[in-house]
Amino acid sequence: MTSASTLLARPSAARPGPGPMPEGLLRALDVSIGRKMEGLLAGDFRSAALGTGSELAMVRPYQPGDDVRRIDWNVTARTHEPHVRVDLAERVLVTWLVLDTSPSMVFGTADRRKADVAEGVSIAVGHLATRRGNRLGIVTFGGPGTFALPPRQGRVALLGLLRALREERPGPGTGADSLATALRRAGGLSRQRSLAVVVSDFRGPRDWRRPVLELAGRHDVIAVEVRDPREEALPNVGQLWLVDPETGRQLRVDTRSRRLRERYEAAAAAERAQVGQELTSAGVRHVVLSTSGDWLRPLVRFLRRSRS
Repeated sequence: MTSASTLLARPSAARPGPGPMPEGLLRALDVSIGRKMEGLLAGDFRSAALGTGSELAMVRPYQPGDDVRRIDWNVTARTHEPHVRVDLAERVLVTWLVLDTSPSMVFGTADRRKADVAEGVSIAVGHLATRRGNRLGIVTFGGPGTFALPPRQGRVALLGLLRALREERPGPGTGADSLATALRRAGGLSRQRSLAVVVSDFRGPRDWRRPVLELAGRHDVIAVEVRDPREEALPNVGQLWLVDPETGRQLRVDTRSRRLRERYEAAAAAERAQVGQELTSAGVRHVVLSTSGDWLRPLVRFLRRSRS
């Protein structure tokens, strides 16, 4: 299969991209996600559906129409009545990528934009989630061309992911306008217990608490929060116009005021702490990545610590 690094778009001044993705770290990420997937398939996330598989669910009396190849001859001989084996159906793990493509993700004042970090995370997770026959489903929200793509395998799934990342015109299906809607959409499309990876800056209305609680009740959920340093602290640059990329609202501030900068920093820290608390209280594993410096290494460390 194509390396995750080769799926990255060519960097430009307007779109610097996620930066280097060393093969060593990608292999470590592969091990971490691979073990997590194996744990889900071998544990509580094994299919409850009955069908052809390797694990016995029950032995029951033969009924007209049953496959004669499923007859358990040992039980049949003991009971003098035909019995058939019914196994737990083996199935692949489905990973859902819930991706924020809203205007606030275009912001970035450090090495790259938040959207670039989200692109790197999405490609790395998507590349690994489609290996070994596993499938990837995608739901994007907040952008002009939102997607809701059903779970697919291999190259088809990765092409759908690249389209969701790079095309601005509407794609197949219907995406979502908000994180809350996207979470409900992913939950509604899921036909089995899955791994859901939510990549967002978690800014805007906080109406997603109940949907994320419902999703985490049925699936294993990882929240990847992307931040930019300038969202957490104001520089002293004099008079400054601030613009909300989501609403277009403008606000003029005097950053020379130390009290203003301190209040801003305290409010930003409190708001981010509340987001983290709401995610973890819902049973979601939460990691914060920055547009400054390396984002891949902290993601690998997080997955290594949190795998079970």
